[in-house]
Amino acid sequence: MNEYLRHLAPNHQVAALFLIVFGLLVIVSTVAFLLTFRERRNPVHDETWQRELLHFLALLRTTWIMAVVFWISWALGETMATVLFALISFFALREFITLSPTRRGDHRSLILAFFVVLPIQFWLVATAHFDLFTVFIPVYVFIAIPVVSALADDPHHFLERNAKLQWGIMVCVYGMSHVPALLLLSFPGYEGKSAFLVFFLVFVVQTCVLTQHLISRRSTMPADASAPASEEQPTGWLGKLGRWLFRQEPVAPHVSRSFNWTSWAIGMAIASLVGALFSFITPFKFGQALAVSLIACVAGSMGHLVMKALKRDRGIPNWGQRGVGVTGANGLLDRVDALCFAAPVFFHSVRWYFNL
Repeated sequence: MNEYLRHLAPNHQVAALFLIVFGLLVIVSTVAFLLTFRERRNPVHDETWQRELLHFLALLRTTWIMAVVFWISWALGETMATVLFALISFFALREFITLSPTRRGDHRSLILAFFVVLPIQFWLVATAHFDLFTVFIPVYVFIAIPVVSALADDPHHFLERNAKLQWGIMVCVYGMSHVPALLLLSFPGYEGKSAFLVFFLVFVVQTCVLTQHLISRRSTMPADASAPASEEQPTGWLGKLGRWLFRQEPVAPHVSRSFNWTSWAIGMAIASLVGALFSFITPFKFGQALAVSLIACVAGSMGHLVMKALKRDRGIPNWGQRGVGVTGANGLLDRVDALCFAAPVFFHSVRWYFNL
């Protein structure tokens, strides 16, 4: 099978990849749908089971959305892919700004951010001006935003207001713009296969976040009061290891009740190993794929934690509150926050190492 795929044209290889991904998603979705009919007779665990299943279905919907988005971006070509990610960036920034209070004096800065900075940044990506697009926002825009705000003659909370807008631009525009930039990297002997790089990055980062989430959720599940004592407290070194792995205290409980170093380390290890095993779809060797996967996972997981801190600061559980639609994008930032942090670190690490 592997030899057959290697002899296909690059476009056919990418098409086969998406066919496999969608096939797996169909199987998992079917199994998840059948699980909704499963009868649960334990009153203690029934509510927990339903809550976990609903959460898994939400993650599955997110995976479907991301898979469809990346398939459309590949099918429409590099230029249209850049436009598509620019739209995602636009709605993510809108979601961020909606939950960050602004004043009349910020209107000029917001117009600059949405209708000048964002289009220019993605135009620089589409035209492969890599040296300029990497410094355009951190240098020129970060100077221009407070200048425009000062000209509005509103000094009230001037520093906080500008810092919030700059941070939103950095995450939602600068970070996201590095995803389509991967499509334009040119590796010797890897022409026409850059879509694999995007898939590789997203797959590794999502695997890391999902693994951490599942382990941390396992650690917070309530014990079964009806279970025998021998089941609640397993004996032996294996039982002790299991309790140690799944009962770690959160590192930053006021930011995230689920983040702890054990689940983080396991997520790092599993996702990095998965990335190394998928090195055959990338221009990397096994060790190189392991290293860049680890780098992307560290950046993505830490970014995910940072965005949780921002949500706590705003007093919300999710960027798009369920059933409320306060932002108009239904929690888009919850789906792409880790990617926004991982993409620029991954892009610049790969470009520096391979001297592209």
